Amino acid sequence: MAQPPRPKKVATTRPPRKNQRPALPTVETTIERLDDDGVGIGPYAGKELLVPGAFPGEKIRAALEHEGQRRSVGLLREVLVRHPDRINGPCRCAGDCLGCPLINLAYPAQLQVKAERVRAALAAREGLTAVPVRAPWGAEHPFGYRTNAKLVLAKERGKVSVGLYRRGSHQVVDIGNCPLHHPLINRIVATVRSEIERQQIWVWDPKRQRGLLRYLLVRVSPGSGKAMVTFVTTEKDFTQLTRLAKALKAKLPEIISVQQNINPTAGNVIFGRETLRMIGAPDLLDQLGEVRLRIAPTAFFQVNHEQAARIYALVRQWAALKPEESAVDLYCGIGGIALHLARDAGRVIGIEVVEEAVRNARENARLGGLGNCTFRAGEAEELVHDLTLEIPPGSVAVVNPPRGGCEAAVLEALAGLKPRLLVYVSCNPETLARDLALLAGHGYRTEEVQPVDMFPQTGHIESVARLVPDPRGKRPKARRS
Repeated sequence: MAQPPRPKKVATTRPPRKNQRPALPTVETTIERLDDDGVGIGPYAGKELLVPGAFPGEKIRAALEHEGQRRSVGLLREVLVRHPDRINGPCRCAGDCLGCPLINLAYPAQLQVKAERVRAALAAREGLTAVPVRAPWGAEHPFGYRTNAKLVLAKERGKVSVGLYRRGSHQVVDIGNCPLHHPLINRIVATVRSEIERQQIWVWDPKRQRGLLRYLLVRVSPGSGKAMVTFVTTEKDFTQLTRLAKALKAKLPEIISVQQNINPTAGNVIFGRETLRMIGAPDLLDQLGEVRLRIAPTAFFQVNHEQAARIYALVRQWAALKPEESAVDLYCGIGGIALHLARDAGRVIGIEVVEEAVRNARENARLGGLGNCTFRAGEAEELVHDLTLEIPPGSVAVVNPPRGGCEAAVLEALAGLKPRLLVYVSCNPETLARDLALLAGHGYRTEEVQPVDMFPQTGHIESVARLVPDPRGKRPKARRS
């Protein structure tokens, strides 16, 4: 009997294999501007498309990774029309870890982009359009400048990664030999990775929210060539960490201190409240400009020594303090600016919310023989009001707040001290402009702004503003927005 004909096969799309990511749709757009982090933004479907690694004026093709109601995120696939200053930067992770979004843009062009960001922020505020913005101070060494690294540790599919989170996810990009890091940091990171794998240490699993070892922090003193390593763990009793610390010290004698910080929470806050010294010194001794500094494991300190020294010298030059004068430094950290001012002033008061940083600041004053410095721990908005009885009119005030800027009450209280000069050091042009407008309402005129590129290859820019009393008196108060 004849066999019935076999049915013809119908062409089908083969489903993706398990754990295989389906192909992402591609879109085209022209990049119009950069966001605060240096990520390209272009129009797409009536909203904004964020594309890391793309620059203004470029027409690009991107894979649509995430689509939101107001903003979508794309992965750069092809540059159809190039920026005239696009180059091939020395980073294999560019566009993934977002630690260096401008690394494929020639450095002079980076400075132009950053200067324009500062000018645009000021121009958007009434009364600040005519403020002179000086040419930005570029870095003499735009690579290898980072002396402080905060890195995520994770183990996924049996592989240990040491790096940064991919934008908008908890996937860790293993950064390898980072061109922005001080060479000693790269050596330490490589050794930590190999020792974790060799000793089979239980590293944090971001999907299962389990593990012991979560973060690695490395500080380097460029002058001495020494380093301090801090591990953040989820538990206090972590015997494996002792073996890891000893192995690191044996292989890298430049490490003079290994610390353990305990953070049992599962959130994204890096540090817990308790820090234990495992090996060596409790702090890292460093030198910045004319000041020697002890830096605690969890204290904030600038990542770029070269540019920080230039900023501190500029603040001191503008202040031009005399022995009979006083100064106040808000958000003083470990005392970098305050201690520079204390070399000229009769008295300097520093205020900082982080108690460990205040402890360091006091030690640094003793280290430098500067008995005219007083450091206090507490919120600036609470302590600044007490200064009216201690800081006479005609003194100098310096503020160096975090990215969010100053509270309106802090600015009002500072103006109430009636300083002859107010210096505002900022890492965010938008909040700087907002606060300068508020200070104008309290009778202080911005004379000039000096941008300083503290973070080459990134979208961030530091700025130093000089303000003096406005002879016209108080201006109409700006809105805080």
